[in-house]
Amino acid sequence: MSEPKAPTPAPGDTYKGWLFKWTNYIKGYQRRWFVLSNGLLSYYRTQAEMGHTCRGTINLATANIAVEDSCNFVISNGGTQTYHLKASSEVERQRWITALELAKAKAFRMQAESDDSGDDSTPPAAGQGAGSRNSEVQSTLRTLGSKVEDLSTCNDLIAKHGSALQRSLSELEGVRLGGETSEKIRQVTERATLFRITSNAMINACRDFLALAQTHSKRWQKALQAEREQRVRLEETLEQLAKQHNHLERAFRGATVLPASQSNPAIDSKGPVSGKGDASDEDEENEFFDACEDVQEFITVPADPKYHRRSGSNVSGISSELGMDDGTTSLDEQSLASNPESPQSQELVPVRKRRTRIPDKPNYSLNLWSIMKNCIGKELSKIPMPVNFNEPLSMLQRLSEDLEYYELLDRAAKCQSSLEQMCYVAAFTVSSYSTTVHRTGKPFNPLLGETFELDRVQESGYRSLCEQVSHHPPAAAHHAISERGWTLRQEIALASKFRGKYLSIMPLGSIHCIFEKSTNHYTWKKVTTTVHNIIVGKLWIDQSGEIDVVNHKTGDRCHLKFAPYSYFSRDVARKVTGVVTDKDGKAHYVLSGTWDEKMEYSRVMQSSRGGENGADGRQKTVYQTLKAKELWRKTPLPEGAENMYYFSTLALTLNELEEGVAPTDSRRRPDQRLMEQGRWEEANAEKQRLEEKQRTVRREREREANRAASPSEEGKESADGGGHQDNYKSMWFEQLVDPVTGEPTHIYKGGYWEAKEQGNWDSCPDIF
Repeated sequence: MSEPKAPTPAPGDTYKGWLFKWTNYIKGYQRRWFVLSNGLLSYYRTQAEMGHTCRGTINLATANIAVEDSCNFVISNGGTQTYHLKASSEVERQRWITALELAKAKAFRMQAESDDSGDDSTPPAAGQGAGSRNSEVQSTLRTLGSKVEDLSTCNDLIAKHGSALQRSLSELEGVRLGGETSEKIRQVTERATLFRITSNAMINACRDFLALAQTHSKRWQKALQAEREQRVRLEETLEQLAKQHNHLERAFRGATVLPASQSNPAIDSKGPVSGKGDASDEDEENEFFDACEDVQEFITVPADPKYHRRSGSNVSGISSELGMDDGTTSLDEQSLASNPESPQSQELVPVRKRRTRIPDKPNYSLNLWSIMKNCIGKELSKIPMPVNFNEPLSMLQRLSEDLEYYELLDRAAKCQSSLEQMCYVAAFTVSSYSTTVHRTGKPFNPLLGETFELDRVQESGYRSLCEQVSHHPPAAAHHAISERGWTLRQEIALASKFRGKYLSIMPLGSIHCIFEKSTNHYTWKKVTTTVHNIIVGKLWIDQSGEIDVVNHKTGDRCHLKFAPYSYFSRDVARKVTGVVTDKDGKAHYVLSGTWDEKMEYSRVMQSSRGGENGADGRQKTVYQTLKAKELWRKTPLPEGAENMYYFSTLALTLNELEEGVAPTDSRRRPDQRLMEQGRWEEANAEKQRLEEKQRTVRREREREANRAASPSEEGKESADGGGHQDNYKSMWFEQLVDPVTGEPTHIYKGGYWEAKEQGNWDSCPDIF
């Protein structure tokens, strides 16, 4: 880079020159060569060192520039670096100050744009053909915006120096001729020189902006017109492709779809069966379940129309072998209509009006990499994080959000068929992930002994209790019971690893659902949650893995597969597919949908081997199915959710203060409450206080365990604060061996709701 030809620093140019830098009290100020470029101020002993040895660099984006006197000024970035500099004259000092302020403004904007911008690893929407052109336009807009900011900075400087010049001129008018005259004239001359320097910088910035605007104006007009024409052509092409696809689909059906009564070898003789069996719009009775493609080992095709034309008198319920008419009532409608105790048939009177808003999320910036770069490979629960990365809910409250769509279990409790019931339970397992699609904030790690109750008996018929039963590893126990005939319990321990670019969260433990009327007992586990773009770009969440929902009474099973996101997949994003089978392995229902939107089911009429080979070379199973019907659909987020951490309607009410809750309830947690109110600095301080208090209590508990285990070893503790394992015992749960899975788990032992009714919380620990 060459030195600027003009003595006046133009905005955005590299600025170089000699300055005197304070070294120490022995050597004092030493002459150094300084270079200002790209928001960085570097210095060298000589100009010759520029190619190989930099003595120091300071980033102006976070630096503070202060003027001490006519020639001295100080640059500091908050304590780690401070440069005390001296110019040869006041004019030279002002030139440097002007250049530094312009460079600082530009560096701050560039850093803000870098923090706000996403990257290509965010799941893209369709339409990337004009990416390079959009990139060029965005680059030009950023350049013009930078020039406008330069103009604004120069304008402020001109106003400042203009005011100083005006004051000097006013003082000059009142000076008598004599010794003071020459001094005042010198001051006015210096002020005028400073004003001229800043004005020249303003003129240069205006000239650059005008040149850029004139250069790109015509190009933008042509680009805009080209984009409009291209959009019209794409719309026409898309319409033609849709018509061709529909025509080919009808032709394919006429050539390959076989009646269900034909033998299995006939299916194989027709060759591979396509995975795309979309509905035809020619006849409503011929609409069937969409084929499930690459992510699974089966294909669905329409069943023979004779199954749809059965008389309604032959229908004996959804659980019958073949007798479901396509026009009969859907699963949930049939089950609920047959039972007068259905939640839809009761008029519910809420006991209170729940809140629908929380304070908007503040826009605080924070450099994630500076915090996380030393934490790669550590468990998430052991990384000290500020509340900037949290949402104002605890993990216990997030666990309670699994009950967002409790109506699915209400409907399942009314089902007569265990296979039908399995469909609703499977849909419930998927629905618990729908609240996570935009929720990139980390919930607060609960303190040991922290609880959370969710009492919705009069509104929704259920009540729920969670408690943090272990801290290392973190584990929470959850118990929910409904007046409508079901009980849900789980103990979830989180194993999480930060891998630099993404964060993997692996929930450990089983979820149990027991129905009172049928005594059916279901269990399943959760899939892996992955948070992408931890360091750079826009955060996004994916769910991937497989779930087996098992009915331990009947042997029924539903195998669900959550397809991981892939750039190269032609399938819909966040897809979930599944098959419901009985104890003999016979398929009865096919499930399909997405974990962030909806789930549908289709009745299987017949299954056979054939069609395309799977990934392991085996043939896929072909299922002939009836028309798909909806099991579950996500409720839209409330208005303004993007400013409220993307909370659902239920999530907005979870941290609402309530009378009578236990003193250990998450609603009483002060750091979480401060964060919700937007007081993040106070929340960070309170969070550190609570964590240190918890460590102190744990160390004291371990000392007690040491003394109880071996009095002769009193005072002998390990480096991590204790020589024995923490002997904490839960307040409301007890650890037992699960009779169904054989796993050690915490099961609710009772007493909480009775204590609440009596207002007796004397046995609760002081954790806040």
